[in-house]
Parts: sequence; C-alpha cells; structure tokens
Amino acid sequence: MSMMSEFREFAMRGNVVDMAVGIVIGGAFGKIVSSFVNDVLMPPIGMAVGGVDFSSLAITLKEASGDVAAVTLNYGSFIQTVVDFVIIAFAIFMVIKAMNSMKKKEEAAPAPPPKPSAEETLLTEIRDLLKKE
Repeated sequence: MSMMSEFREFAMRGNVVDMAVGIVIGGAFGKIVSSFVNDVLMPPIGMAVGGVDFSSLAITLKEASGDVAAVTLNYGSFIQTVVDFVIIAFAIFMVIKAMNSMKKKEEAAPAPPPKPSAEETLLTEIRDLLKKE
C-alpha cells in the first residue's frame, strides 16, 4: 500500500473528519468569545476598577533608546487571556452539563418490561390454579 493511499484512508476516517470539524468550530467559537470579552465584558470591568484598560497594562523593564524599542512585561494581555480562558471553560462546562442532564433524562426513563407472551400467561394461570388446589 502506498503512502498516499494510507494517508487518504487515514484522512477519510470518520473520527478525523469529526475532529477537523470540531477544530474549525472551536476556532470560530474562540473568536466569538474573544470579541465578547474584549468588546463587551472588559470595558465595564475596566470602568469599575477606575477606567483601566487591561490590554495596555505593562511594566517597562528597559526604556526605549534610539532605534531600540522598549522592553515591556505585558501583564494586561495575560489578564485578558486568563479572562478569555475562564469564559470559554465556563461555556464548555455549561454545554457539557446540559448534555449530561439530557443523557440522564434518557437513562432515567427505562422502557417498560415487555408483556408476557400468550403461552407464559396461560402457564402462569395454570400454575396459580394448581397452587389453589
């Protein structure tokens, strides 16, 4: 089997295609969450803590001199990334929690036991009559 045919077989498996779809959707979801955090959530939080824009928070380690740019420690970007992560983790938690609750509802209602066949019903009646005698 050639390497190309092996790769084609690998790439066309259902799990690989499902994973690829999940990665694409996850990337789009990440962009949505980043926009939500940057454009909706962080401005009110910044106002609440005194008008601070988290993305611009930095500590200058070495001042700029001439053509050399300043060396900064951008901890505001880190705070922004942590907030993004917490929101994404919470959203995923809520989705998984909803899926688990739906799964429990399906498992909680087991199918009723099947009715006994005509032969079993007749044999049960005969047994009960023999017990009475």
